Amino acid sequence: MPCRAVASALVVPLLLAAAMAGAAPPLSPAVQAQLDRAVIDYESGHIEAARTAFEALSRRGVPAADFNLAVMHVKRQLPEPSLTRAEELLLRAARGGFVTAQLMLAKSYETGQLGRRDLKLAHDWYELAAETGAAEAQVAMGTAHYLGRGRPKDAARAAHWYREAAKAGDVGAAYILASMYEQGDGVERDLRLARYWYQRAAEMGDDAAPYKVRELDARESAS
Repeated sequence: MPCRAVASALVVPLLLAAAMAGAAPPLSPAVQAQLDRAVIDYESGHIEAARTAFEALSRRGVPAADFNLAVMHVKRQLPEPSLTRAEELLLRAARGGFVTAQLMLAKSYETGQLGRRDLKLAHDWYELAAETGAAEAQVAMGTAHYLGRGRPKDAARAAHWYREAAKAGDVGAAYILASMYEQGDGVERDLRLARYWYQRAAEMGDDAAPYKVRELDARESAS
């Protein structure tokens, strides 16, 4: 079964004013307003004002501020950019429940972007984000278990994570899960479920999935 969904290389994200849905506690309206203002300053090119605001919020323990400062370090937008400091800030934000930081850490450890490559550690962070509901991380966990890369090779666990990502709307995961049901790979062979997930993938825009739906329908008619 060709693996169509793999963990992507690290792309430094735009700064974010709020966490992805996850374990990070909500901010008070006043703190959220300060964070929003800092992001607007950054996007307007007022880097020094943004840095000052993020640093103040970071000292108050705001995970989003830690994340945004880390991104500025990686982008070399600070007077003394440091990948070591970026990692420290990402770790603090990730431990504070900021899912975007968990994903960035995972990708960084997977690619070596922050100076060291550690597939097991990468997937520790992918798994935490996946358990929170991040579809991108769920795809990464499915791929890790399917290929035995950063996690033990386990087609059943791969199917579990692809299913979670597919339920969250990931088109590649839906197609892969359909193929696994069609082949009986990690799951009991079930052409009804295979057709269901191919149809879901087709509805989400996968180009090949409609052909698979028609193929399964033709096979059912012929039988």
